[in-house]
Amino acid sequence: MMKELIPKDKYGVFADARDTARADSRFVARFFEKEHKNVLRDIEKITDTNSGLSEEFARLNFELSSYRNLQNKKQPCYMMTRDGFTILVMGYTGKKAMRFKEIYIKRFNEMEQFIKTLVTARKEFPLLTENIKLLHENPRPYHFSNECDMINRIVTGMSAKQFREAKGLAKGTSIRPYLTGEQVRMMETLQKVDIGLLLSVPDYQQRKRYLEWYKMKLVEKIA
Repeated sequence: MMKELIPKDKYGVFADARDTARADSRFVARFFEKEHKNVLRDIEKITDTNSGLSEEFARLNFELSSYRNLQNKKQPCYMMTRDGFTILVMGYTGKKAMRFKEIYIKRFNEMEQFIKTLVTARKEFPLLTENIKLLHENPRPYHFSNECDMINRIVTGMSAKQFREAKGLAKGTSIRPYLTGEQVRMMETLQKVDIGLLLSVPDYQQRKRYLEWYKMKLVEKIA
């Protein structure tokens, strides 16, 4: 079973642990009104060494995975990249098929943009960490968690712990993959602002007020 960085949406589009957008063959079968066994057959034909498709392309874009059916039996499925999905559905015709091709392309675009935002936020986090170390001579774990939770509360109205409890997530699970794209972008922006504020505004409550004001201005601008 493939590990998911960002969980599957209702179309089975998700991000894997390598920051790649993928689609689950079971969901594709459902939305294109096909038996999953027939979709598996189509993929096996495409990835066959005699199909003309290179082994490298097949390996990178069609990853064999598995799931448990209602009888708890392990069953095969494929996790496809955008390119893999495109080749698979090329031959699916009809108005409904065209509509779902458009929906999936849109979902891939949205997921890839979401992944970029998460990767950027991940890269920015070390800067926040370093500034906290500069602000506190002997930083304690709560100095880091407090700063992150301040941003979490401003963006989501909850601490990370409360968010995980509300969503039924395991302790220690990153909440970012479960946020909306707008929330992640807001969190990324406030994190950048907080990096600058940490040294110029050492008082926690004052920084919080500045960030709340900044968020309010951003929301007004968007509206």
